Amino acid sequence: MSILDKKAKDSLVLGELRARPLATQQAEGYADTLREILQQPATWQGTAALWREPSVRERLARAMAPRPAHIVLTGSGSSMYIGECLAPTLRAGLGIATQAIAAGTLLTHSRSVLPPGPGLLVSLARSGDSPESCGVVDRLLADEPDWRHLVITCNANGKLATRYNHDPRVTVLVLDERTNDRSLVMTSSFTNLLLAGTGLLLGTDDELAETAVARLAEVVGAIFDTHADALAQLASRDFDAAVYLGSGGAIGAAHEVALKMVEMTGGKVITMAETFLGLRHGPMSSIRSSTLIVGLLSPDPAVRGYELDLLRELSRKQLGMAKLLVGEGIPADVLAPGDVAVDLHGLGHDGDVPSLLAGVVAGQLLAMFRCLHLGDRPDTPSQGVLTRVVQDFTLHGAGA
Repeated sequence: MSILDKKAKDSLVLGELRARPLATQQAEGYADTLREILQQPATWQGTAALWREPSVRERLARAMAPRPAHIVLTGSGSSMYIGECLAPTLRAGLGIATQAIAAGTLLTHSRSVLPPGPGLLVSLARSGDSPESCGVVDRLLADEPDWRHLVITCNANGKLATRYNHDPRVTVLVLDERTNDRSLVMTSSFTNLLLAGTGLLLGTDDELAETAVARLAEVVGAIFDTHADALAQLASRDFDAAVYLGSGGAIGAAHEVALKMVEMTGGKVITMAETFLGLRHGPMSSIRSSTLIVGLLSPDPAVRGYELDLLRELSRKQLGMAKLLVGEGIPADVLAPGDVAVDLHGLGHDGDVPSLLAGVVAGQLLAMFRCLHLGDRPDTPSQGVLTRVVQDFTLHGAGA
């Protein structure tokens, strides 16, 4: 039995869900989502091992040579939020101007938002089959020939992975098939694509070490072990809205876990993602007694100070039903009875990305438990409104 299996079994809630026959899990609509959430620590170590292979490192180095003037991270939905998580870390580690631009925005406004080349466009995608995925690459290959492209995808058979095999301007890297989530919602695909994106830090002081990934896997295993039941209990409380807070790259993680809650509850829980400092500028007025507050705390002490001040202000004003806080060394004075603290012990020295990944996992569990509490099906929660891959739509003329 693996460490992950043992830790998941130690949680009463997760243990009960996993103990049901596969046919029952499928009938109740959570088999894929549960498996894909729980497999993340193992798949992260697999992705890290793959990224250490000489052939992959050579292709990453080739994508970065010659050194681009700009890096643009792109994708749609969850894949766009990966770019938001990554951009600050890549900018700091590489010293290259890096930004996240949604694929849809590049389709409609590429001329006004794309920085001057030569640059590197990094396309992040689970399936690589959504209309925007190839639409953006096709347009830039034709209209911006001095831009190079790096595709990171979970689907070896997707259009992004197969269409550009003969174009020397495009480098394609495919993750392990296990990361190509079958559930409608992205969970292990999101976190593995985020981890893979850090591969651009190849050879820098900010490159994630093997020991850091192993430590992250252990910490998230501990979340399954010691915090899953508290998250399930929190998810069963009476809330109809949730506010997700993050600073820096964590705003991307906040956007992602807010989306998970909306997707898995079919909009029965309304969500908003905001920065800690941005919450004061209007959005705080929306917090009611039925609002859950989720805070993804920064490992940077200077940033953390601002975040804790905001949380104390919320407590003084008695705003929100309860708080879920995720971070290392959470002070007791920002917690009230009924709040849940997920301590990321040992991750504080590994930079922002490991903490973001752990925070996303906590948010995934919360959303899945809320979905099940409401009697819905996490694997297909939207009752036909959404599809796993966005259906084809017409691609119009060049963006303004």
